[in-house]
Amino acid sequence: MPQQLDATTITNLRDLGGIPLAGNSAVRPGLLLRSGQLDRLDPTADPAVAALGIRTVVDLRTEGEREERPDLLPEGARLVVADVMAGREVPSGEKVPARLETVLGNPAAAEEHLGGGKAEKLLCETYRSFVASESACQAYGLLLTSLAEPDCGPLLFHCTAGKDRTGWAASVILLLLGADEAAVEREYLDVAPAVRAAFAPLIERFTAAGGDPEITDAILGVRPAYLAAALEEMCRAHGDVETYVRDGLGVPDQAVDRIRARFRA
Repeated sequence: MPQQLDATTITNLRDLGGIPLAGNSAVRPGLLLRSGQLDRLDPTADPAVAALGIRTVVDLRTEGEREERPDLLPEGARLVVADVMAGREVPSGEKVPARLETVLGNPAAAEEHLGGGKAEKLLCETYRSFVASESACQAYGLLLTSLAEPDCGPLLFHCTAGKDRTGWAASVILLLLGADEAAVEREYLDVAPAVRAAFAPLIERFTAAGGDPEITDAILGVRPAYLAAALEEMCRAHGDVETYVRDGLGVPDQAVDRIRARFRA
């Protein structure tokens, strides 16, 4: 089964190894890693992280996020920028997964724009855009293409919290490798405690200032409805994950074959 890795300077670090796949197989451990942002990474303080031997880091964040909190890379790792939300503006100018602190910094504004169920609706729309938008297709295609490269080594992909853009990336990879939807959903939901712990001070400040806890739960949580929205959009537009990856993300079948050969135990 997948495991939360013990890291003090990387939030929400998880190894996808051990997730069961079709054909009595499983994801090969130590090669597929997901996390939150790497701006505090200190290999000397995290020898277990250094021992992972990460060779490739795929950053799914926006340009603004990268400039504000640049990645600190493990020694010897190369960086691949795959901006899922590049150039996209949504109503009220908010990119919720990319601007958590801004969104939750003003309880009155948050209530106006995100109260009354609006937050969950916006997150569902965001997840559909992970499938449909041009920037997301290019970013996730680049991630999968990187996984197919012969020298990618252990690869870590991440966004800010490591739950939304990263969560859909993990879901696509697992489906492509042969995990069933129940296993994919379990992995998606299992990050919730780590995300809440990482953002506990932000949540406390927001609620102490009178903010509605339902808004923080919707914005900082992982909910089955969010993953379901992306899966529904994928099936509506492409029918299945193989067609989505080939036609939507532009990843050739030969690359998919290499991914499956490398990451299936």
